[in-house]
This record gives sequence, C-alpha cells and structure tokens, in this order.
Amino acid sequence: MNVTRVQIVARGLTHRCPNCGAKSLFTPGRPFTLQAGCTSCALKFERDEGSFLGAMSLNYGATVIGFLVPVLVCYLSGVCSGMTASVLAGLGALGFPVLFYRSSRSWWLMNYYLVMPRHLPANQRELSGSEDANT
Repeated sequence: MNVTRVQIVARGLTHRCPNCGAKSLFTPGRPFTLQAGCTSCALKFERDEGSFLGAMSLNYGATVIGFLVPVLVCYLSGVCSGMTASVLAGLGALGFPVLFYRSSRSWWLMNYYLVMPRHLPANQRELSGSEDANT
C-alpha cells in the first residue's frame, strides 16, 4: 500500500486529501464548501449522493456528547443554574456544529478510507498483462 492507515488518519485530522495529502478539501475563500474533488490528484470527495449524511451524524453526535451532555451534568450537579445551562446549551447547539463542520466532513472521509484503504487510487495496483489474461 502506498498510503498507510496512519497517513490516512494524519491527513484526515489536518483536513487534507486522503489520497495525496494536498490541502484541497475545501474551496479557498469559502470555508464551508467542500470541493467536488482534489485539485492535485482528482480524487472525488463526494462519492455518492447523500454521502454527507455520515458527516452530519458525526457532527450531531460530537455536539451532544462533547458539549450538551457536559452542560447537563453541570446543571444536574448544581455547578450552574437552569438559566445558565439553558443559555449554554442553546449557544452550544447552534455554535458547536458550525465550528466543527470542517472537521466532521474531513473525519468522515478519513473514516471511510480508514476502513477501506484499497479504495484510494494511490493504493490500487496496476493490472499487468498476465493478470489481465487470467481474469
């Protein structure tokens, strides 16, 4: 394999193309617009229609577990009042997903190729003439 799983994780955490490592996931000047493909290696980022649903689910789960549950625990343990917890939960429910959007899109793409690294064009072996004749 040309691209290892460690490289896939490193590229996913830094918002880079999982295939070549170029900084081309998002359109320059438009931070919330995922490009159709990599500008360096032409890897498609949107594999199928609706593939963004996994990233949306990841974003939702991170918001609930990473932000809303701690606010609820603070309220239930008496650290903050009901009004403070309500304001924090409301602001967090709106703000956290926006701030985490880029990461969720990149991490979902990372998770896909982490499970199926052979789907990366860099990891697909070329068929030689002898293998082609046997198939």
